[in-house]
Amino acid sequence: MTPLRVVQVGAGGMGRAWLATVAADPDVELVGIVDLDLDAARAGAAVAGDPSIPVGTDLTALATETGAEAVLDITVPVAHHPVTLEALRAGLPVLGEKPAAQTVAEALSLAAAAEATGKLFMVSQSRRYNDHLVAFRQHVRELGAVGGLSTRFAKAPHFGGFREEMDDVLLLDMAIHAFDSARYVLERDPVSVYCESWNPSWSWYRGDAAAAAVFTFEDDVRYVYDGSWCAPGAETSWNGDWRASGAAGTALWDGDHDPWSDLDGTPGAPAVAPSVGNEIAGALASFVHAVRSGAIPDGEVHGNVMSLTMVDAAIASARSGRRIVIDEVLEQAHAAALEAEQDAAIRERLASWGSVRGALATHAPADA
Repeated sequence: MTPLRVVQVGAGGMGRAWLATVAADPDVELVGIVDLDLDAARAGAAVAGDPSIPVGTDLTALATETGAEAVLDITVPVAHHPVTLEALRAGLPVLGEKPAAQTVAEALSLAAAAEATGKLFMVSQSRRYNDHLVAFRQHVRELGAVGGLSTRFAKAPHFGGFREEMDDVLLLDMAIHAFDSARYVLERDPVSVYCESWNPSWSWYRGDAAAAAVFTFEDDVRYVYDGSWCAPGAETSWNGDWRASGAAGTALWDGDHDPWSDLDGTPGAPAVAPSVGNEIAGALASFVHAVRSGAIPDGEVHGNVMSLTMVDAAIASARSGRRIVIDEVLEQAHAAALEAEQDAAIRERLASWGSVRGALATHAPADA
């Protein structure tokens, strides 16, 4: 089968990581790079191993010129909605960096746009593509009734650039990975959250770089997140440090190595699940397979919206000082999306949803 012809939008730091990943994947052919900074686009072409790759500032024009079959949206969060919407309207499936959009309302708009255009929009929630995480879920499945899951995250990266100027930087840019993984491991969705966030005096971030949240999930399961992005010394894995407790025992994962479980004194030995690949390379392979086969991939926008909703709900709780109900966030975002939507077809799709949670579940993959 011939490689999938893609145009990538965004050639910054994360964009270069994607360009190198695309270049290494024989099932993908990079046919163009879009960036408002043409020098960055040209530098990206060199990273991809072919300085002659066409570049431009207009996505639709370059995609048409190059015969692209799909778009990779590797832009900053504020650009996710306009870039993805332009690609979908052009009839092109999209694989985008997380979050799906800057707000839940924008993410719902894109879910409706995917319905209206009949094109796939998949969010690269790349840390789900981790065989250790898959194995951890297998261990958790052996615990019987699960009562609680927790993640401890402590890192101290000095990124520079837009992250250090973001509001709610930890919750929006990093905690979403843990929240999404918690949904995957628990195989349930959240109901409510209470969260506090703060910025330690030594923090080099403008927005809050530390947070603690308690989510109630379906079946009264609790998920606890304790994280900091300005915690030097004795740092955890980038994936965090995980513990799940159930009726039959406890499962542990340090985020980097094989997980294990203790079933009342007996080591857990769950069945080995198939490999899902590794991070963005795994997400890219899943996207290509979905485009070629029509399968609904892990990360399809309807399934991914709930992870972003967890972030918005946690931020709302931290700002208001009260427990936030997830369905209230979804309904408020739905109303905002309807009010802001200018495209008649997308607005029609949004208006057709009886309940937001129900509409998302109807279109999402079974494992979302």
